[in-house]
Amino acid sequence: MKLKTKILLSSSLFMLGIILVVNLSIYYFFYKVSTNTELNELKLVINDITQALNENPNVDSSELLEAYLPANGMIRIILDSEVRMLEQTRSKDYTTLPWEFKQLESHELISKEEAPDIAVVEKPIIWRTGEHAGEIVTIQVSNHLVSLHETLRILFYVLTILSFIVLIPIFIGSSILSRFLLRPIQNLIKTMKDNMNYGKWQKIDIEYRSHDELHEMELTFNQMIDYLKTSYEKQEMFVSDASHELKTPIQIIKSYAQLVERRGNANPELVKESVLAIDSEADRMKKLVEQMLLLAKNKQLQPRLSVNIVNVMDDIINVIDSITEREISIEKSNDFILVKADQDQLKQLLYILMDNALKYSEKTIHVRIFKKATQAVVEVQDYGKGISQRDQERIFDRFYRVDKARNRDTGGTGLGLSIAKSIAEAHDGKLSVKSELNKGSTFIVSIPVLIED
Repeated sequence: MKLKTKILLSSSLFMLGIILVVNLSIYYFFYKVSTNTELNELKLVINDITQALNENPNVDSSELLEAYLPANGMIRIILDSEVRMLEQTRSKDYTTLPWEFKQLESHELISKEEAPDIAVVEKPIIWRTGEHAGEIVTIQVSNHLVSLHETLRILFYVLTILSFIVLIPIFIGSSILSRFLLRPIQNLIKTMKDNMNYGKWQKIDIEYRSHDELHEMELTFNQMIDYLKTSYEKQEMFVSDASHELKTPIQIIKSYAQLVERRGNANPELVKESVLAIDSEADRMKKLVEQMLLLAKNKQLQPRLSVNIVNVMDDIINVIDSITEREISIEKSNDFILVKADQDQLKQLLYILMDNALKYSEKTIHVRIFKKATQAVVEVQDYGKGISQRDQERIFDRFYRVDKARNRDTGGTGLGLSIAKSIAEAHDGKLSVKSELNKGSTFIVSIPVLIED
């Protein structure tokens, strides 16, 4: 069942239910008020009869009762449970009403199927005329509610017709509302199908849409399309760049292998040179593959523990000092700054920043570690060639190189800073750069401080 049909059915059935409840309430209320009015009128009649009989004991009882006779009923005088002393009616059809001698005043409504209801009022009085003077009798006054029966039948037809008349605009309104609600959903479905079938990155036009939940849904869809498009383009670029980066060492290995095959037997030096070149390119390929795997791994959730970021940086500097003679200065605001992190990933992040500074500068490297509000901040500053403003916007993209020739010489893959940035973001932190051409660069990483009691 389509959503439009569901909306039409549910709204129509809901309103029909409300109309039925209202109509039944009106019908029942009118019925109760009318029958109570009839019973009250009969009570007044029986009181008037009692008063007239008491005030006119010498008047013929039959004539007196006829003056108070209801239009569609009768008046009975009941002496006891076996004798009807007097019965006055306009039609013999009304005499079928059951009777009973009662010593208490009562009133009731007798309902019959496919026939008018009968209002009956009974009251005991002392009879003052004739041979039964001084005895207690029951006066029974009844009236067949013929006019009320006809009025209720007309009311039923009127309410039924009005219910169907009211349902027409409700159905039309539900149809318009469903069309209004479903149009953006249908546009969304069509756009999604076009994007899937034709490889488009089509978005929904929301320029003249009202700012409601449907507008928010369309806006979210457009943002998702932008995100998917950007991700897809980055993925294509990643695959293209990775293929290109792997193609070069593969081609070099293949060329040296073919060279050895052709001339290796006659030239041992060529064999040695080729083996070294093949080994070097294989190492480069291995490093590239490992870094691509690290990029994927760093996006996965890893167990995190309390780590002193100052100790991690000290360990890295000690390792670098043991393999190079470059001068590294470090400033620490505190020897104990805790962060919640995966220690291996954090060490990899800081090592990438240090390795980057060593590759692209030949002067002293300055490292600063301090706390700023709720962040642990590490700054790695070098005095190399610096990075232009245009290159700073793309420095963290995968395989992007500021100086492709120099990166090739230093063995860079263009993935290091991408890996560092992904690690920082995985730890709810961020990595940024400040740089000026010919003055050097400062890479800044900030990670939330672990607050402990």
